Amino acid sequence: MDLPILNFPAIAPRLRTHEGKPQIFDILRKKFVMLAPEEWVRQHVLHFLIQKGYPAPLMSVERGLRVNRLQKRTDVVIYDRDGRAFLLVECKAPEIQITENVLRQATIYNQTIQARHIMLTNGLAHYCLSQDPATQAFHFVSHLPDFQ
Repeated sequence: MDLPILNFPAIAPRLRTHEGKPQIFDILRKKFVMLAPEEWVRQHVLHFLIQKGYPAPLMSVERGLRVNRLQKRTDVVIYDRDGRAFLLVECKAPEIQITENVLRQATIYNQTIQARHIMLTNGLAHYCLSQDPATQAFHFVSHLPDFQ
């Protein structure tokens, strides 16, 4: 698999081939997982967030949730120290554009999760939104919030 260079700091992932399929070691789940383009992005995001001071023990990867009776999975959720969702991260493969549909998907998930911040990324383009505490509306911001 040809792995693209992403718009994140470089990582030194553990890679292997298992039964003819490429795998990458997931630093949170502590196991090898299938290396799909979206997983390549997710692992870069996880390394980046940890470098920014987000605590790995407060991160959740591919947690299930119900949306309109359908079972869905979040890419990454970071919780605050009180157990409330702080940041929802929606990852897409590098060839997938971050569009209004991706934003809609994340905001639908966030109706259940209720994170105060949302990050959308395909590894090349990144968008961050933060919730205004007064109006509860989300607005695009220029950077990720520091973990508090």
